[in-house]
This record gives sequence, C-alpha cells and structure tokens, in this order.
Amino acid sequence: MDDKPCVDFLQWALPGLCMRWAGFRKVHHQVCKRINRRLQALQLQDIAAYQDYLQRHREEWTVFDGLCRVTISRFFRDRLVFSNLQSTILPELVQRMRGRGETALRVWSAGCAAGEEPYSLSILWEFDVKERAGDAQTKIEIIATDSDQQLLDRAVAACYAYSSIKNLPEDWRRRAFDESDGVFCLCPPFRQYVKFICQDVRVDIPPGVFDLILCRNLVFTYFDDNLQRQILRRMEKALQPEGFLVIGIHETLPQDYDDFVARSQRLGVYQRRSW
Repeated sequence: MDDKPCVDFLQWALPGLCMRWAGFRKVHHQVCKRINRRLQALQLQDIAAYQDYLQRHREEWTVFDGLCRVTISRFFRDRLVFSNLQSTILPELVQRMRGRGETALRVWSAGCAAGEEPYSLSILWEFDVKERAGDAQTKIEIIATDSDQQLLDRAVAACYAYSSIKNLPEDWRRRAFDESDGVFCLCPPFRQYVKFICQDVRVDIPPGVFDLILCRNLVFTYFDDNLQRQILRRMEKALQPEGFLVIGIHETLPQDYDDFVARSQRLGVYQRRSW
C-alpha cells in the first residue's frame, strides 16, 4: 500500500474518532501496516475500498479504532521524568498525604500499555522512595488502565524483553527481575502495588481521588482538542488539590486551560491549583 493514499485516508478518517492527524504523523506507518492487514482480511482491493466499507458498515469504526492504538513503551521511558518523580514529586506528595492523616499514596497510570510505566513506578517506590519516607506504614496504590485487554494480559504476566527494561539502573534490573532465556519477569513484590483495569480513558476513569496521574503520550498527542478538554476536566476532578498531572515531554495541555500550573513544562509536569 502506497504511503500517500493511507495518509490521505487517515486525514479523512481520524476526525471520525475524535483523533487528530498531527499526533499520528510520525507513527502512521505502524497504523498503515495494520490497515493493510485489515484490507487483506476483508479481501478489499485498496484503501479507497476500505473507506467505502467504513461508510457502509458503521460497526467497522470500532475495528478501525483498535488499529489506531499506538503502543510504544518501555521501563523508565524519559528517564528525566522518573528522576523528577523520584527526587521531587513523590516525596512532596508523601508529605502532603501525611498532612491529611492518610497512609496510602494513590496513583493512576492512564494508557499503561503492557505495564511498563506503572511497574517502573513500583520499582522506584520499592528501591528508593519508600525507604526515604521512613515509615513502614506508608504505601503506594497504583491503578493502571488501558483499553486493550491483550496488552493488559501481558502486563499481568509482567515478562519483558531486555529492550523494554534496559533503561533501568543495572542493579535494579538484577534485583527486580528473574531472567530466563532472555526473558525478564518482574518479581512478585513489585507487582503488589499495581491493579490493572480494562478501561477507555475517553469514556471512563477509575474510581476515587488520586495524588498523581500519569497520562503520557496518549490523550494530548492523539485526541482532538475537544476530547482533550473533556478528559482533562475529568482528570482534574479526580486529582487532589495540588495533585500532579504528568503528560508526555512533547505534549502540551489545551490552550487557555488554567486550572493547572506548570511545574516543569520541559518534563510535562503540571500541578492542580488549590482554588
């Protein structure tokens, strides 16, 4: 399948899913390969035929939506972000949590893929933040959501190739994973903090109030402005006053949305205002 017909098709079709072409510009080859496989499965001649098929079969939009899920993840992706979580954000949230008389820090990882992000946080907590908190009763609860059940099944299995974990410090890799035949499986103590839920961030959020929400390289990359604002309003309500929202380092919040203050635009770290 030639590149230009697929690009033209995506520019036509993505708004139907409240998505924007700009977010797919650099990753569209991945989506186009999936569309090509779908054409073969449907025995359609070309992308124009698939466009016509979408218009005649509304149920196919759900399938197309699944083809548009971009899954690029690894442990400690954007290491400076995790350094900031380690040195600044998590210790600050622990102190604020204690000030409320609570013992559990609640985190939501939205679009968690195969678990690399929430498990990165659990490793960071176990090897560093928990010890510095100086209180055995202080704990972390991580809710990790994704709309792809197959990815969540992989997350529960918690076994990865070396390429997924190579950004972790060597000592942490050795202590957190059991390796067999080039496959690295996360040890049970690091899994205990994370609960996985199959959920589409576009329509639902997990229950409760959170101290920290990680929503990186998803909502503010692929979704259009109106949908971004809808999701952001729900996230704001789900955050503690002065809680943190971390988005991707190449993402920005919608313009004129002033209920968050930037703590580090370079790292995509925002804090909910207390008003």
